[in-house]
Amino acid sequence: MRRPAVTVSTALAAAALLLAAGCSSGGGGPEKSASPSPTSGGSRSAAPSASSSPAPAKGSVKVAETVAENLDSPWGLAPLPGGDLLVSSRDTGKILRVDADSGKKTELGTVPGVAAAGEGGLLGIAVPEDEEMVYAYFTTASDNRIVRMLYSADKPQGSQLGAPDTVLKGIPKGITHNGGRIAFGPDGMLYAGTGEGGREDLSQDRDSLGGKILRMTPDGEPVHGNPEADSVVHSFGHRNVQGLDWDKDKRLWAAEFGQDTWDELNRIEPGKNYGWPEVEGREDGDERFVDPVEQWTTEEASPSGIALAEGSVWMASLRGERLWRIPLDGTEPVAEPQAFLEGKYGRLRTVVATGDGGLWLVTSETDGRGSPGGADDRILRLEVS
Repeated sequence: MRRPAVTVSTALAAAALLLAAGCSSGGGGPEKSASPSPTSGGSRSAAPSASSSPAPAKGSVKVAETVAENLDSPWGLAPLPGGDLLVSSRDTGKILRVDADSGKKTELGTVPGVAAAGEGGLLGIAVPEDEEMVYAYFTTASDNRIVRMLYSADKPQGSQLGAPDTVLKGIPKGITHNGGRIAFGPDGMLYAGTGEGGREDLSQDRDSLGGKILRMTPDGEPVHGNPEADSVVHSFGHRNVQGLDWDKDKRLWAAEFGQDTWDELNRIEPGKNYGWPEVEGREDGDERFVDPVEQWTTEEASPSGIALAEGSVWMASLRGERLWRIPLDGTEPVAEPQAFLEGKYGRLRTVVATGDGGLWLVTSETDGRGSPGGADDRILRLEVS
């Protein structure tokens, strides 16, 4: 109870192969292998089944174990193929490796240039298939940016990260609304959810990287098939995107913060406008904007990470202090969302699919807005249905 490894040239070659595969189509390239590979947004999507059954209306959640405790401002989580986890610390700028069996923590190193303030700092992390590079999204003194670093696990603790190579810079920053989630999609491309940094006008500005979902090659270049050939902007009209993941049919889903009224779960389509700041929540009948699939009051949600597992979207909520389950039949909910773990672990930051039908869940009580207990913050492993 909470409360009363290899070489840079090899990595670049792997990235080039990913790019070649991803350029075969606009919405998603071929699968890379028969078995899924983990990314920061969850396990890479498996090939769609011939007949997908709707998720049951009611589900369940069981906390199977506490994987790690006493984490400082954890934000991003990236599973490694061997089962261990990488976790980023927003306020310290450190990346840790957590042994999934023992919970032992090993420090990879500190990402240079992180300027933590407000909601900014070291945010999302992602690991491509080759596992020798770590991608990180973080706030600097002037912007938000994405970098990649060579990861050498055989080096001493604290010295396992190479010098950062900038993948993309110039994402607007603010005390709030920094976005921060990054993930490799089933097409091998890198996706990022950004915020508008408190400047509402940026969300509708197609020339700004703020208030968008971005799609780029592992080198940070626009992808063939993007809505605009010379732009990494994939969708726009977002306020503060912090959750990204894909379903088994390679469809992209995203969660974002509303302002005072409605938080949103959206199904993302290239080039579409999701309304902010003209619209918050559903605006039925206005063909300029895409309505959310589901919406919640800000007291119930304030959504952060999402994951797809067992036919449902699972959404971690900060202010709402609960894990939401949204059961799906294709792209439509089959029942009202269910809330689990309400108030039991406090603020919930990140949720990632384990690849075997379960979830990892990261709490966020040490982010300055929670009420941390003696073991906070934690990584939990959940069994779900």
